[in-house]
Amino acid sequence: MTQSRSRPFSEAIYVSIVYVILAGTGILCLFPFVNVLAKSLSANWAIVSGKVGLWPIDFNLKNIGFVIDDNMFQRGFLISVSLTVVGTLASVVMTAVSAYPLSKKHLPGIKFVLLLYIFTMLFNGGLVPNYLLIKNLGLMNNLMSLVLPALINVFNLLLMKNYYESLPESLEESAKLDGASNLRIVLRIIIPLSAPVFATISLFYAVSFWGDWFHPMLYLNDPALKPLQLYMRDVVLQASNENLLNQDNDLLLNVSPEGIRNATIIVSTIPILLVYPFLQKHFIKGILIGSVKG
Repeated sequence: MTQSRSRPFSEAIYVSIVYVILAGTGILCLFPFVNVLAKSLSANWAIVSGKVGLWPIDFNLKNIGFVIDDNMFQRGFLISVSLTVVGTLASVVMTAVSAYPLSKKHLPGIKFVLLLYIFTMLFNGGLVPNYLLIKNLGLMNNLMSLVLPALINVFNLLLMKNYYESLPESLEESAKLDGASNLRIVLRIIIPLSAPVFATISLFYAVSFWGDWFHPMLYLNDPALKPLQLYMRDVVLQASNENLLNQDNDLLLNVSPEGIRNATIIVSTIPILLVYPFLQKHFIKGILIGSVKG
């Protein structure tokens, strides 16, 4: 009796400790973001004097308003949104189309094809060959240079392949007995049942396209094609107020480079934060089933 009563109590203590550690870690991870948010909503004098902690001082929206009114920010934001939407849709379609036949183990030579995909995940040509390839294809200063090389991520491909393998084969067999074609089976049965893994890889692709600044820096030299993250990188790295020289002098008295940098980070983070809640209910299910099956 003593042992049976002590085990649940010890497990409760263990679970409580785990929750406390996780909650504490989560709060620590939020501190930098909260500090950036507070600085973006604080007055210039408070930011310059270093008095802003986790709560805005002399609350105002002038830093965020300055960022939103900047023409370069608006253009970069529209480019990033377009790039993320188009890139995510194209990548999800290509990944789904490629993963479905790879999930059919009875197809001849499918293991060799799968091995080729895995090889590209472990080894690649490197930075210089990729740059030369994009240049020789005539994709420099072209947004397609950011979409085409990233159409298929092998990790996402394997995730979706494993999810397909978790679906009962009897569903397809019964559909074929009813005269359904392979295309009809995919569109009417497989895709509707794969909402969790579609949501998972969509979020992966969207975050990847939205947060990418390195490849735009390599392939896009035209300032008119700068996506938001590349613009944000330039703003964050600026150590002076040079990008504010063309603005109204009255406005310059109320904003600072530090405030502009933090406001830019916050505004560029909002779109992903708004998308995630709609995909959260599918995210954990898709990543768990797709990663452990097969």
